[in-house]
Amino acid sequence: MDVILKSAVFEGTDRRNKVVEWINPEDLEKSFDFHLKDHGESQEHLLNLIKETIKYSVKTGHPYFINQLYSSVDPYALVGQWLTDSLNPSVYTYEVSPVFICMEEVVLAEMRKIVGFTDPQNGDGIFCPGGSIANGYGISCARFRAVPDIKTKGISSTKRLVLFTSRDSHYSVQKLASFMGIGSDNVYKIDTDETGKLIPEDLESKIQQSLNEGAHPFMVSATAGTTVLGAFDPIPAIADLCEKYNLWLHVDAAWGGGALVSKKYRHLLKGIER
Repeated sequence: MDVILKSAVFEGTDRRNKVVEWINPEDLEKSFDFHLKDHGESQEHLLNLIKETIKYSVKTGHPYFINQLYSSVDPYALVGQWLTDSLNPSVYTYEVSPVFICMEEVVLAEMRKIVGFTDPQNGDGIFCPGGSIANGYGISCARFRAVPDIKTKGISSTKRLVLFTSRDSHYSVQKLASFMGIGSDNVYKIDTDETGKLIPEDLESKIQQSLNEGAHPFMVSATAGTTVLGAFDPIPAIADLCEKYNLWLHVDAAWGGGALVSKKYRHLLKGIER
C-alpha cells in the first residue's frame, strides 16, 4: 500500500516526473516478468512486480496526461475503493450490506437534488459501471416505457423502434441499440451546428420521417459534453420536442455532468431535470 501511494499516486502525479517510462512492446516483454509459473512467488518478488507495473504504466492522473477522458487520482477516493474492495459487499439488500445500502440511498437522493428533482418521491437512481452502460440503461428504460410488453414478448411484438441522437454523440448509443435488438440503422443521427450542438429543427424533421415510415419513435439521447468538441446539446428545445411527440429524453452527461455542481456552468445543462 505504501508503494502504491508513494509511486503511483504521489510521484506518479508529480509534474516533475514523466507521464510514462515508454519502451516498445518487444522490449517490455523482455524487461517485465509476464511468465505464468506453476509455483508461488516470494513477497519480495511480488513487491518488485508492483514497482515495475507502476514504472512502465501510463500515469493517467498526471497533470500532463491529456489523452482521452480520465480524471485525476484522488487519494481519499482511492482509500474508499480499497475499503469497499476489502469488504467486498454486494449491495443487494440491507441484510448483506447495511452500511452501503444506507449510504447509497443518501448519495443518490443528493444527486437527484443536484440534477433538479426537488421532490424526494420524483426520480430514482443507480450507480453505473460506466457511461456506455449508462446509455444502455437509458435505452432500456425508454423502450420499456414505450412498449411495456417488450419485457415478456420481445422485440418482435412491436413496430420498428427508432431513437434519435446527434452525429457527434458517443458511439455507445448506436452500439447498445444494436446489442438490445433495436438495430444500429434505427438510430437516426441528427445534424449538428458548427459548434457540435444538435439542431432541434433537424430532430423534428427526423421524428416526422420515422412516423411517416410507420415506425415507433421512442427516445432522444441528448449529449451534455460530446467527446470530441465538448458540445452541450440544447436540452430545453429537445425536451419540448420530446413532450410534443411523447418521447423519452435521455441525457448522456458522462463528459459534462460535473457542470451541475458549478454555479458558473450549471446553465449548460438547463432542462436536464425534464
